[in-house]
Amino acid sequence: MATPLIAANAYQNAAKLAEQFARGGADAKIEGAGGADFGAMVKSAVSELVDKGRSTDAKSVDMLQGKADVVDVVTAISETEIALETMVSVRDKVIAAYEEIMRMPI
Repeated sequence: MATPLIAANAYQNAAKLAEQFARGGADAKIEGAGGADFGAMVKSAVSELVDKGRSTDAKSVDMLQGKADVVDVVTAISETEIALETMVSVRDKVIAAYEEIMRMPI
């Protein structure tokens, strides 16, 4: 019965990541114009993903030592997987946009 809870938490975290990207993208300004740039937003998102991965690893080790519940570990793994899939999706969109721009006639 924990599966709906895991899915709900994973989707909630994916929504948070999407909201962060949307806010960062909406607030992003041309570099040097005094605002946050796209590179800083991506760097922040990647560091958060790395932190989430480290946290998941720590929970996995705790489970092996008998200090954590299996449900918590599975939830953490699912959340990290969704975050990674979101990051890869954003990366693919950025690459597709770059390729589209490069195909434009001058």
